[in-house]
Amino acid sequence: MIPKLTYQLSFPDPKTASAEGIVAYGGDLSPSRLMMAYRNGIFPWYSINDPILWWSPDPRLILELDDFKLHRSLRKKISQFEIRFDSVFSEVIRECASAPRRGQKGSWITHEMIEAYETLHALGHAHSVEAFQNGVLVGGLYGVSVGGVFCGESMFAKVSDASKVAFAALVDRLREGEFDFIDCQVPTEHLKSLGAKEVSREFFLRRLAMSQNNDLVLESCKNS
Repeated sequence: MIPKLTYQLSFPDPKTASAEGIVAYGGDLSPSRLMMAYRNGIFPWYSINDPILWWSPDPRLILELDDFKLHRSLRKKISQFEIRFDSVFSEVIRECASAPRRGQKGSWITHEMIEAYETLHALGHAHSVEAFQNGVLVGGLYGVSVGGVFCGESMFAKVSDASKVAFAALVDRLREGEFDFIDCQVPTEHLKSLGAKEVSREFFLRRLAMSQNNDLVLESCKNS
């Protein structure tokens, strides 16, 4: 039986998650609860009119920064974009929410989620990477930095490869900041094609715990 969260700021052990990866339901999206979730390898993912669901899937998808595959075709396109960091976070998360997803109706990025992550951004925990062409936002991504890990949440592209170029820029910035890896959360073929790999939840949680002492994360995500 999946436990229900109360007003107390705590989570069950993610190793007790259901077969689907659900750790708990309920609670809220306060900054304190969200950051506690990420520090414990848990993230929210739910649909409109459903209770908040908290996940820690097994297997988990991660990208070791040195494993990133910058394909030749993508390398040629990098110069076509201007990359910025944290300049239009609210626009990025709203574009991610409205982007069509194959096989999905609507978006899991609800208005409540948008407000919660905008607050995390204001506090310096959530970040966006943005791809512009001629001053127009055409792609990007956002996520949450915790310890030495960047937890990717969502991306969008209005121009071919715009989100991939933003992702490549993120990898470069994280390498500069001596991050450990990117948490890609749920396995997808798209991210695997860029070098991400599946690992067990146990392995992921162990690596996450080891990364918590990295103090360079937030600084490295700011514009230089």
